[in-house]
Amino acid sequence: MKKYLLLASAMAALAVPAIGFSQQSAAPVAAGAAADAGATRYGVWGFDLTGMDKSVKPGDDWYRFVNGAWNDRTQIPADRSSFGAFAVLRDLSEVRLRSLISGYSATDTAHPDRMKAAILYSGFMDEALAEKLDAQPLTERLGAIRAVSSKSEMSGLMGRSLGGFGASFFGAGVSDDAKNPDVYALYLRQSGLGLGDRDLYLDAKFAPQVARYKQYVAQMLGMAGWADADAAADKVVALETSIAKAHWTRVQSRDRDKTYNPVSPFELKAQAPGFDWDAFWAGAGLSSADRVIVAQNTAIPAIAKVFADTDLDTLKAWQAFRTADDISPLLSKRFVDAQFDFRSKFMNGQPQQRDRWKRAVAFTERGIGEGVGRDYVALYFPPASKAKMDTLVANLRVALAGRINNLAWMSPATKEQAQAKLKGFTVKIGYPDKWRDYSAFEVKAGDLVGNAERSGRFEWEYRRKRLGGPVDKAEWGMTPQTVNAYYNSVKNEIVFPAAILQAPFFDPQADDAINYGGIGGVIGHEISHGFDDQGRKSDGNGVLRDWWAPEDAAKFEAQAVRFGAQYEAYTFEGLPGVHINGRASMGENIGDLGGVLIALDAYHQSLGGKKAKVIDGFTGDQRFFLGWGQVWRTLFRTEALRQQLVGDPHSPGQVRAVNPLRNVDAWYEAWKITPDQKQYVAPADRVRIW
Repeated sequence: MKKYLLLASAMAALAVPAIGFSQQSAAPVAAGAAADAGATRYGVWGFDLTGMDKSVKPGDDWYRFVNGAWNDRTQIPADRSSFGAFAVLRDLSEVRLRSLISGYSATDTAHPDRMKAAILYSGFMDEALAEKLDAQPLTERLGAIRAVSSKSEMSGLMGRSLGGFGASFFGAGVSDDAKNPDVYALYLRQSGLGLGDRDLYLDAKFAPQVARYKQYVAQMLGMAGWADADAAADKVVALETSIAKAHWTRVQSRDRDKTYNPVSPFELKAQAPGFDWDAFWAGAGLSSADRVIVAQNTAIPAIAKVFADTDLDTLKAWQAFRTADDISPLLSKRFVDAQFDFRSKFMNGQPQQRDRWKRAVAFTERGIGEGVGRDYVALYFPPASKAKMDTLVANLRVALAGRINNLAWMSPATKEQAQAKLKGFTVKIGYPDKWRDYSAFEVKAGDLVGNAERSGRFEWEYRRKRLGGPVDKAEWGMTPQTVNAYYNSVKNEIVFPAAILQAPFFDPQADDAINYGGIGGVIGHEISHGFDDQGRKSDGNGVLRDWWAPEDAAKFEAQAVRFGAQYEAYTFEGLPGVHINGRASMGENIGDLGGVLIALDAYHQSLGGKKAKVIDGFTGDQRFFLGWGQVWRTLFRTEALRQQLVGDPHSPGQVRAVNPLRNVDAWYEAWKITPDQKQYVAPADRVRIW
């Protein structure tokens, strides 16, 4: 993850890691300009009939009905903590990218992006050099931490870490100004937690995770040659626990109204004393900023006080650990294994490290993603796919316009604003029109850690220098080879990278009902983010403002609360007391509900008044819902599911497959679901949002 700030409030993505479907009935097809044995199709008309469990009724266990046989026969790969459609397509992208990158030359000066990619990849693959260097690259970088003699110097070091290794109590970055979307602004948010989420520190049921984390901190500090590693680890974890107490919850941090608090740097110093902000901004290269938008405005002063109350030796130990943790994947096997054992194996239940070439592909992508993506698109994204996607998107926009017009709970004035917002949507499909310029990114053969450091600095400088300048509306937040999609509320755009436009989400040869249930639901999900509980707060120009009639907003909120309660009622085997946070996952859940409803309307519209044919005994509407259920095939290791529930805004795939449908009348009609079936929700209790 790059260290520049891409605000969660501004960007909502579809995917969670590894949400699954089966390859077992797939047959190879051509992809783009090249025959690609990895590309897949599902069954004859786009659905894997062999994955169903018809012994259960659709209304008793919809997920099991659609995916039960697949669940029974499928095992999570040893190098995965979860498995599904996203993981399988990511594996496919990895294979394709490896083929591309391994064909590049480190001396190809005529194609500098390819040359740089070759150097990055080969540098990561040079395990012998990593073993020879062992801790040397870390030791060199710890020297700057050991040399810190004051808290002001530590503040400056935290600022420098934003573009390199290490960490800060505060996250800062440059992004589109939510209330002036044509200009880049400086943002500041809470940070500082090595475990990620405050609840892991503060909820007693996660005590085993904290205890194991403390062991890991001590192990890393010991391997880094830090004095009194065990005692230092105790202090580091105690420090992070104090920071966690100051943090806002995930629910609080989602509120876009409360997280937009512009102040001057002078006002920030007055509000949050105890931290040398001048040194921090200087270290980050942001001393010229005259305005900063503070996200968690009551947490920032409390975290600054934690900094002030903490002795310098503990701050240095914390920074040393965070630097070691950051750099470990690039060092010798003992460092790589130590981090894997804690972060992947213990925290996520992943038994086996990913092959080195897979990690090398990911490293190369992080460094020069669009440089590789340009070649990926040329081979694996045919123009016909883009054209068909254009048609799908157009149909979904018409469908949402119709749903807005027919909403009984929304007033005419708000409907007019909603239609204006929908009209203003920008759609980006496949790949950017303008590619990134990597000419300023310097790489050196035989310098893996240095290349990683220069990559971080390149990205930071690229964003930092845009502060106060005009927003690049053509920029993408994901590479074409990313298996995901997103909505950006400040740009009011939906974006679909090429890599997700494959089966089971999208197959030009599949039955239209399956495509509308799959990629149609994805498109609808992203469009719906513009009207979820947070995305709805921006208007058609991306401006954060209240354009809703108060009574409409109240009705929306009432439905949203009821919807959240449905998700919170789910329980998960092996995780007593751990539930979906209905408020924290609200945007994604609303996106799924809206996505299904909009995509179904668009499918009906695509029929042009004709009745859908019956295929293998399934009506058009039945196939649509099967298509939706298929893309959310999911297998989780227990530890990974815990992490998903605690720290991810997306509900688990098993729930996403069914809970939106429980509120869709057409699902009941298509499958003749009756009140005696377990997942039945009475019409009066169904949530009606979009």
